[in-house]
Amino acid sequence: MKLVLASNNAKKLKELDAILAPLGWELVPQGQLGIPEVEEPHCTFVENSLAKARHASRLAGLPALADDSGLCVDAFGGAPGVFSARYAGEPKSDARNNEKLLSALGETAARGARFVSVIVFVRHADDPQPIIAEGEWHGEILSAARGDDGFGYDPLFYIRELDKSAAELDAAEKNRRSHRGQALARLVERLQRLR
Repeated sequence: MKLVLASNNAKKLKELDAILAPLGWELVPQGQLGIPEVEEPHCTFVENSLAKARHASRLAGLPALADDSGLCVDAFGGAPGVFSARYAGEPKSDARNNEKLLSALGETAARGARFVSVIVFVRHADDPQPIIAEGEWHGEILSAARGDDGFGYDPLFYIRELDKSAAELDAAEKNRRSHRGQALARLVERLQRLR
């Protein structure tokens, strides 16, 4: 099955493709089809993900998959949340986002956080029953970056039971544990029941 991925993020595509390719699903990034990114004006991951999936599906004429994810920090009441990618403003910059997060947290002792992912699958742009799957990955924010893999806030996201940051995990382990990996596993389970 060919699906349009409502994202141009190469690292996100690689993560998703690693999980979906063995099932025989081919992910085509929307940029490859000339589809521009859509606005994400909503205050929830679900609404943003659904808007992205419908937009990509409408313009591609294909089923679509969209992910909206972000980092929710307990000390900030869940922020940056849906604004995670642009936390430090435009243009998007992982380095500036991480700097701003560390600066805002300062010496705060309470450093609990969670990554959230909401993945939406639509069969067509007006699908009345989109499949929605969610995942959460709990950890803490480090006071300095660790690791060279991953992207986004991964170098600051610490998993206590592993004594590693998300950026210190290999791709396979990250896919098994991550918010996106959890959401995708739930999505795949539901999609397989449709066949």
